[in-house]
Amino acid sequence: MMIIDMRMHPEIRSQVKSGVSALLVQSRQIWGDTRHNLPDIIVRLMVGVGDIARTARDYVGRHIKGDEWDEDLKKELGNVILSTIRWTDDLGFDVLECLDLAINAQEKFANSGRPR
Repeated sequence: MMIIDMRMHPEIRSQVKSGVSALLVQSRQIWGDTRHNLPDIIVRLMVGVGDIARTARDYVGRHIKGDEWDEDLKKELGNVILSTIRWTDDLGFDVLECLDLAINAQEKFANSGRPR
């Protein structure tokens, strides 16, 4: 089994950094250089979570078919990913540092044996 850890592998970290940087540039091309504060970000994130919930509700309620649901869910998850990269930068945080902290926390929780 191959183990990848961007915290330990400089080449992988560099690739992740390049990808995140490109996505940040692209999101700024779309939205301009408007910076949001934390309350603005929370409202927008909750809208994204609500859109994911709506997609799930519509699929369970059979208002949309599997292929249409897949496409909508992929779009909404992508919206959260792309927006989160931009919002992290809006707050002046380094995305890779945030990812390091998240990886550490998820590893700690996964190894804790506590139920999810």
